[in-house]
Amino acid sequence: MADVWTDISSEFLHLYPRGRRLLAVAGADAERSGRSADELAAALRAAGLEVERRHSADGDEQVLRTEVIVPFRANSASDSVLVVSGPSTLLSETARGMWHYVVWQLAGDEAPHTVAAAIVDVTDPANPRRRFADYCALPASFGA
Repeated sequence: MADVWTDISSEFLHLYPRGRRLLAVAGADAERSGRSADELAAALRAAGLEVERRHSADGDEQVLRTEVIVPFRANSASDSVLVVSGPSTLLSETARGMWHYVVWQLAGDEAPHTVAAAIVDVTDPANPRRRFADYCALPASFGA
C-alpha cells in the first residue's frame, strides 16, 4: 500500500474521528477511481476502522442515496466508513454535499476538481502521489 493512502486516511480520521462517515473517491475514469478507493479502504482498515466499500459505475445520485447511503446509515456500526468510488458525477452540484470527504484522482493532464479535499495523481498506479492545487490562481470561469 502506498504512503499516500495511509496519509489521506490519517488526515480523514483527524478531521472525522468517529461516527458514520461518507467518503467519495471520484475521477474522470470510474474504473480507475475504483482501484484508488480499494487502496484507500485498505488503509482505513489498517487503521482499525470498519469500512464498507461500494462502487457506482454511473454515479446516479438517487440510486446512491436510496440504495447505498440510507442503508449504510441505518444498519452500519456507529463508527464506520462508507467508501464509494465512481465517476465525476459523484460530485455534481446536488450530490457533493453527501460526502464528508472527497478524494479526486487524476492522471496526466486531467484537471483537478475544486470540491476535493485531496487530489491524488495516479499516472503511475504503483506510485500515486498527492497533488496540491492552488485554486486561487484559477480563472473565475474554471469548471463553469
